Amino acid sequence: MKTQTREKIVDFVAKSERATPKSIIEHVGLTPPAVFKQLGKLLRDGVLKKQGRPPKVFYFVVRSSLINRAYSLAPETERIINERFMKMSPEGILQHGKQAFIQWCLARGTDPVRTAVDYVATIHKFDAYKKNGLIDGIQKLKRTFPHIYLDKLYYLDFYSIERFGKTKLGELILYSKQSQNSSLIKAVVSDARPRIAQMLKEMKIDAVGFIPPTVKRDVQFMRELEKLLHLPTRLIKITKVKTPIIVPQKTLNKLEERVENARQSLVVEDEGRYKNILLIDDAVGSGATINEVGRQIRQKGLCTGKVIGLGLAGSFNGFEIIQEV
Repeated sequence: MKTQTREKIVDFVAKSERATPKSIIEHVGLTPPAVFKQLGKLLRDGVLKKQGRPPKVFYFVVRSSLINRAYSLAPETERIINERFMKMSPEGILQHGKQAFIQWCLARGTDPVRTAVDYVATIHKFDAYKKNGLIDGIQKLKRTFPHIYLDKLYYLDFYSIERFGKTKLGELILYSKQSQNSSLIKAVVSDARPRIAQMLKEMKIDAVGFIPPTVKRDVQFMRELEKLLHLPTRLIKITKVKTPIIVPQKTLNKLEERVENARQSLVVEDEGRYKNILLIDDAVGSGATINEVGRQIRQKGLCTGKVIGLGLAGSFNGFEIIQEV
């Protein structure tokens, strides 16, 4: 019955090109709650989209959903793709799930079914680095710097993975910063909050420091992150020194330049005493910035226990500079 109702709605909307909820309800002959339940599922599945705002709302069929039906994926493969795949379209629409994956494959001339198997295998490969939802990146830091001032460094996810580019979290971080879009920042916070809360509890964190932004924007990602997370801990004051000309870390290719940039532009002003401190950054490339803040914390004697770094996203294999963010 549900399948028949679903097909009846899709056929009617397709023939109408644009259909109002009222006309759909009258055509199907079911109660409004029953019809709206099916409409909601069709929207989530990417079969329908809607335009306008109440009371003038119109539904239309997404033509690419016909392509979606042409490629059958194994249930577990489809589940992982629906949960993990996300890309920004050229016209600036954030797309995710099976339909976005199929379009991505077809645009590159690859078979979606075979590529889906490769994608899931790649996801499993990189997820193997995770333990309790965290990636341990301290070894990368140790290979990069002669002196390490962090006891631990973790990532919530990799910024990008081989062949498939930016991860879902990497995509959200990049475009939430570039577009200064509050809804995208909220999506990042929604993803990060439970894991950060778990870290605070398990690692007995009593103070948190947010690495300040370097690029001037009306909506600052790190400040919004701090505000929206609203963590139940003391906040360490870390200041970005204002200079006549701002030189963002992402513009520097040499490790030595990044280290010097961080040392000259960041100041830990806090005078408190804490046991375990968590430093949070959006994306860790070389690790120069977060390591420098750790150095100042150690030098000032602010921490009696551990200084732990957390990059929402990061690179694990060697020294790879994340230019985009």
